[in-house]
Amino acid sequence: MEIRRIVKSELQEALDLVWRVFLEFEAPDYSQQGVESFKRFIEIEQIQELIERRELKFWGAYKVDQLVGVIVIKLDSHVSMLFVDPDFHRKGIGSRLFQVAFGEQAGKITVNASPYAIEFYHRLGFQDKSAEQIVDGIRFTPMKMEQ
Repeated sequence: MEIRRIVKSELQEALDLVWRVFLEFEAPDYSQQGVESFKRFIEIEQIQELIERRELKFWGAYKVDQLVGVIVIKLDSHVSMLFVDPDFHRKGIGSRLFQVAFGEQAGKITVNASPYAIEFYHRLGFQDKSAEQIVDGIRFTPMKMEQ
């Protein structure tokens, strides 16, 4: 398994994986407004702009040439997205993506965990900062980790 930064030519493939996994595991817990909000957030033009402004960094997990997981870090300390192809769930790919993306970084890392991902983030060492919230139809629990 190779974990590396995603280059511009691979960005659409990464966003397609994010969308597929979102629809299967996240969308059932969201309102229609939440699904539409997330879809707007991952539009390639917007994502490219955020990357160019150095607000987002994308890493991918590759099995040979197949992209099987994506982690997106916002402003170096917030997990914006973490999605793994369902055929590769529970194989340590999400944890490895997290480890590579953050490396030996010290300090606070945050995430707004979807209902589906809460236990995964707890296993990584994140703690809830507050109760579940809903913003623009997107359900999440704010979490943090001190490294």
